[in-house]
Amino acid sequence: MFKLRFDIDLWEEIYDSLTRNKTRTFLTAFGVFWGIFMLVLLMGGGKGLESMLAENFAGFATNSGFIGTSNTSEPYKGFRKGRKWNLEVADVNRVKNAVPELEIITPIISRWGCSAMNDNKQIGVTVKGIHPEYGIIENPEIKYGRMLNNVDIKHERKVCIIGKRIVEELYIGITDPCGMTIQVDGVYYKIVGVSGKGSGGMSINGNPETSVIMPFTTLQRAYNRGNKIDMLCFTAKKGHNISDAQDKVERVVKRTHNISPNDTQAVIKVNAEAIFSMVDTLFTGISILVWMIGLGTLISGAIGVSNIMVVTVKERTTEIGIRRAIGATSKDILTQIMSECIVLTLIAGFSGITFSVICLQGLEKIAHETSPESTFQISFGIALFATLILVTLGIISGLAPTYRALAIKPVDAMRDE
Repeated sequence: MFKLRFDIDLWEEIYDSLTRNKTRTFLTAFGVFWGIFMLVLLMGGGKGLESMLAENFAGFATNSGFIGTSNTSEPYKGFRKGRKWNLEVADVNRVKNAVPELEIITPIISRWGCSAMNDNKQIGVTVKGIHPEYGIIENPEIKYGRMLNNVDIKHERKVCIIGKRIVEELYIGITDPCGMTIQVDGVYYKIVGVSGKGSGGMSINGNPETSVIMPFTTLQRAYNRGNKIDMLCFTAKKGHNISDAQDKVERVVKRTHNISPNDTQAVIKVNAEAIFSMVDTLFTGISILVWMIGLGTLISGAIGVSNIMVVTVKERTTEIGIRRAIGATSKDILTQIMSECIVLTLIAGFSGITFSVICLQGLEKIAHETSPESTFQISFGIALFATLILVTLGIISGLAPTYRALAIKPVDAMRDE
């Protein structure tokens, strides 16, 4: 097995060979440096973007679906085209009984353009009415206080959860306003929680930072919503596809509200599972592309190393021939040439890895200003794998020049002189 021995003479020869033509050595090493630099930088950048996106999606159920309403696009059973219609609270039980694949189904109602006030300070907000189960679909990430519960729903309590920007605007200097009151459209509500979810995250019906979340029944009564709801939200049981369940929900809703089965515009559907799947596929494709670009560049660099070593061997024909004449074995020649290829590749490769890690650290610091949980650094496993690639490429790039060196005969070397 080929081994790199700590032989001072060997390392002096390697140094002398690599520094004999500094420009040529630098340009050759740069190909390997650039290849590993781009590979690690692109992998770290892709990982950072993926972590930032994952942070935005954090707390949102990946197996969830949503049904909303729009004007009908086809006449049906005596009803004209363009008819407005609404989902009802009773649709929750209808869908629950007809679609056993669903694990959770809950309604949500919202009101936009509301005004929240505290001590003459005012901010525009969105008001959402939910059931506690909705927190499983879209976790508000409670920073202070608690989530709404079934007692709040049953007794129509005037309590609410407010977004962090509302706290910043209306409760200056106060980090935890729980227990205090907030006035929304002239009605006072007690604050029982503060949402820590950022505006960059995936959310339904408004910016979570400027939303006031209250019990479903409380909002029903406060804004006289009756039995109308804005959206049905649901998740599929384990082992079931949300797309299939969503189609069944759509059929139940259309049948109940006398909507044509062929009407493609009356029901608005949002499939979070499909969105997350698309994002996963996108990043998988990006990872494959990164590896293809990085490995292609590395292979080009290794070919450059091989070519330059072939030229170097040709220039050292006489030297190698004399060594063979005075007793140097094939193993000695093999060690010399392979060592030079591996050392050149490793030095260039490790420089590329180091520089890329420094760049990724800078990107991570910049990203932390908007996404504190994002990480751009590559894992130890990837770094180790990159090192193995470098060693492998170093060995491969040394095959051609080594074969040429071993083919040199002392007599031919003297004749060449």
